[in-house]
Amino acid sequence: MIRLFRYLKPYLGYIVLVVALLFLQANADLALPDYMSKIVNTGIQQSGIADSVPQAIGGKSFDKLTLFLSPEEKEIVLSAYEAVEPSTEAYQNLLKDYSKAQGETIYILKKIDDGTRKTLDGLLGPALTTVAFIETASSDPVKAGTMAQGLGMDLSRIPAGMDLFSVLPMLPEAQRSTILTGIKTRVTGIDPSLTGQMGIQAVKREYERLGLDVTRVQTGYILRMGGLMLLLTLLSALATVTVGFLGARTAAGFARDLRANFFRKVESFSFAEFDKFSTASLITRSTNDITQMQMVTVMGLRMFFYAPIIGIGGVIRATGKASSMWWIIALAVAIILAVILTVFIFALPRFKSIQKLIDKLNLVVRENLSGMMVIRAFSMQGEEEKRFDKSNRDLTGTMLFINRIMVIMMPLMMLIMNLVSLLIIWTGAHEVAQSQIRIGDMMAFMQYAMQIFFAFIMLSIMFIILPRASVSGGRIAEVLETEPSIVDPHAPASLGEDFTGKVEFKNVSFRYPGASEDVLHGINFTAKPGQTTAIIGTTGSGKSTLVSLIPRFYDVSEGTIEVGGIDIRKVAQADLRKKIGFVPQKVSLFSGTIESNLLYANEKASSGEMDLALEISQAKEFVDAKPEGRGLEIAQGGINVSGGQRQRLTIARALVKQAPINIFDDSFSALDFKTDTKLRQALKSQLGNSVVFLVTQRVAAIKQADQILVMDEGRLVGVGTHHDLMETCEVYQDIALSQLKQEELA
Repeated sequence: MIRLFRYLKPYLGYIVLVVALLFLQANADLALPDYMSKIVNTGIQQSGIADSVPQAIGGKSFDKLTLFLSPEEKEIVLSAYEAVEPSTEAYQNLLKDYSKAQGETIYILKKIDDGTRKTLDGLLGPALTTVAFIETASSDPVKAGTMAQGLGMDLSRIPAGMDLFSVLPMLPEAQRSTILTGIKTRVTGIDPSLTGQMGIQAVKREYERLGLDVTRVQTGYILRMGGLMLLLTLLSALATVTVGFLGARTAAGFARDLRANFFRKVESFSFAEFDKFSTASLITRSTNDITQMQMVTVMGLRMFFYAPIIGIGGVIRATGKASSMWWIIALAVAIILAVILTVFIFALPRFKSIQKLIDKLNLVVRENLSGMMVIRAFSMQGEEEKRFDKSNRDLTGTMLFINRIMVIMMPLMMLIMNLVSLLIIWTGAHEVAQSQIRIGDMMAFMQYAMQIFFAFIMLSIMFIILPRASVSGGRIAEVLETEPSIVDPHAPASLGEDFTGKVEFKNVSFRYPGASEDVLHGINFTAKPGQTTAIIGTTGSGKSTLVSLIPRFYDVSEGTIEVGGIDIRKVAQADLRKKIGFVPQKVSLFSGTIESNLLYANEKASSGEMDLALEISQAKEFVDAKPEGRGLEIAQGGINVSGGQRQRLTIARALVKQAPINIFDDSFSALDFKTDTKLRQALKSQLGNSVVFLVTQRVAAIKQADQILVMDEGRLVGVGTHHDLMETCEVYQDIALSQLKQEELA
């Protein structure tokens, strides 16, 4: 399959764009669980307050928290906030949001970067927590004592009702420093996540003290995060649609180019290559196999790139959310890989056999359709049904086996996925209870686990499809990489306008590719313009093989064939065949009209030239008898006209070409004696300046030929006229005496 990648080069731009879009889509999809986690953790549990950095602080609270900051830390905090005094106009605007802050200075957070915010969070979190403890100790000593005991703090020495915030500034500096250092040491020793939560709660209380509607803050945060999630979802959907469009366009173009190159390659094949590849196999390769490549391309462009990105990204983000549960993902991935490997082992051999089974089924169908009359004549419908049924059952059985594996695999994957979800919930619930992770992080971890799971499912589907596609790709590449045995020379000779058509065989021998011995041996003769050269011989003597060498359907094994004095191997095939009118032994008409079939030989032929060709071939009478005339529709294979009519139309098609060399390979076998005689007389009179080769089994038809070649077991055993051969050639005498009476031989 890799051998076909070069046909994707024209679509490299599309592929790069698809990869970029998939990267964008994967990042959007990976960001969604994180935003969902923020909605749960921050939006719901923290009322929309993300950290310990308040947007606004009242002057009273600001003075309290600065007691627990060093001069350097206090300077950092002061530089991040702007004090708005009650006497200013800006203060009146702030009162719309902070309605309870009457007469109190409000400190408003300036625009700061993420680094500064992180620094402030580290400073204000412990400070706000300390303030909260002391305020609680002053108002509710029992509750404060319980909270402090859990945190390892001793508040028993603080007298009930004492306002520590009033006392601290009045203490000597050394004593005040000792107390503050002790409190700060205790607070900073608490788990940072717990300190952060307590700081956030302190910020919430401060907002409520200032009269800010915390519910509106919470709703705004949830709507903002939800809006970002919606935006990311739309971005992912847009990327998905665009990837689908570009992937389909790339795959369709790739398949189109493969078919075009496949067809051009097959057209360049000689008979030797057609002997190697059966017609049924070539049809399967150009249709079903290329369709398989198209399907794997459109799926692979998405899955091959998207699955690794989402899988690796999911692992990184999941472990970032809950690193303690990494073993769950590792366990799930190991189980999935084991399932995929098992399926791969059982399904791969069957996938490799599918295309060969399709070939076999196509062969049976093609033989039945083309040989229907013979099958009916011998009443073999039952046997052919059995033959078809066997091929059909073989293919169906293989497909059912593969489908059963797929049917089992998908529910198994879903079962594993659901079990993993339960394991995450069970483990995560214990860690949430122990305050090791937060609920939103556990939910995000579950979402990432599902994304990782689906990434492996996508890869598993690709691994199942790939073997069949690989076989199809190899079969296509086998044809595309087959070099024709007959090729044009690098500098072909030209036959020129004054081409005479003289054909000379000089010691020609021929052997079929792969055969162990020659079928033609040392053939020598000359066919001159204006002469009819008839070829006769026993069945299998090499008559059709001999004339097939002239248009280079095969190349000679030894010797040379010259036309107009030039070796045909030195001439371009197209140039050579333009000079030859060929009527094959097997009649072939194309679907269309009679006229379109005639124009197949010469698309510039006039109406008069077509009528003349029909007249010479004795076809004009039955064509004119049709209401449509030359416009009569010819069905596929010409099945709506008789065998004799097909032969005459095929002869007319060759005559329209007006070629200097005409080859009729047993082309009059379906004609009655009267029509045969008229046709030969017309050919003699109309093709007077052409070289005419006439392969036949009828001695009566070639008695008037200028030259008769007698073939026997691949050898030329006689050359001459009818009278000469009757005297000198025993093989010809035997053939003639078997067909004609003594008085007819004269």
